[in-house]
Amino acid sequence: MSDGAGEELSDRQKREIAVWFLSNAPAGEIHYVAKDVRALLGDEAVYEAAAAEAFPEHNKAHLVSLELPDRSGDIIITTYGELDKNNYLDPRTAQVATVDHIKQKCTKLRPAADEELPSAYIEDFRSALDVELSKYVSEAYPKGVCAVYCTSGKDIEGPGADFGLAAVISAARRSPQNFCNGSWRSIWNLEFYDESQFVEIKGKIQVGAHYFEEGNVQLDTNIDCKDSTVLQSPEDCAVSIANIIRHHESEYLSSLEESYLNLSDATFKDLRRKLPVTRTLFPWHNTLALSLTRDLTKELAIGK
Repeated sequence: MSDGAGEELSDRQKREIAVWFLSNAPAGEIHYVAKDVRALLGDEAVYEAAAAEAFPEHNKAHLVSLELPDRSGDIIITTYGELDKNNYLDPRTAQVATVDHIKQKCTKLRPAADEELPSAYIEDFRSALDVELSKYVSEAYPKGVCAVYCTSGKDIEGPGADFGLAAVISAARRSPQNFCNGSWRSIWNLEFYDESQFVEIKGKIQVGAHYFEEGNVQLDTNIDCKDSTVLQSPEDCAVSIANIIRHHESEYLSSLEESYLNLSDATFKDLRRKLPVTRTLFPWHNTLALSLTRDLTKELAIGK
């Protein structure tokens, strides 16, 4: 591997390039990219160093979900549940999973320690939201998983102080045999303000899709959302927050679908020259009048 001028790249430069390719692999395709990167590098030590750096970041960025060893559910690889580089908290089952990032598997499982879990007061809010969010995700995403984490104030024993939660949703559709993969990721940060009895909601939705049959077409889009609700009982808060999340995600999905419907009428027109090299405007108003089949039949005298 050289820099194009005949000079060999250093191991550090090779590792940085490899990390970039691995980190930017589309959802569900990092192992395919890794196979090619490994072959191109031809240096096992450099590849292993790059993989050790890139896989954890890729898994967290894409909210990869892994089945727990005891089959009690799935754990999402996210910074909100990260205890250290290889250990992640599953707040729903109160367990800690040891993760092999490169193999994307959970290798061990242990009960979470008391200091790794929120207080009973915070857990009431966290678990109530987890129940309502799970209902929504099971309805909206055929292969979706979700989790709710305490992000601040986990030791609060009762009313009188602020705390924070994060609701994470991850859904993926893998179909490499049909040359397409896609993912939906959303993170909702919730700040509970006790004095004002107010819950501030900030969300980010990310959608990615990759179609690669005889080509390479990718969609990578995201949107930020803001909302709020009144601080109530854990159950009432959970219902209100889940409904707000449902509203914003449904609205964004509808906007994407509308964009696809208008794709041929608007987006493709913008990609085409206003006046092509033929100096003749393309008849967008009457595209049905054009028929490649008819033209070929005439040229080749098919059927005569």
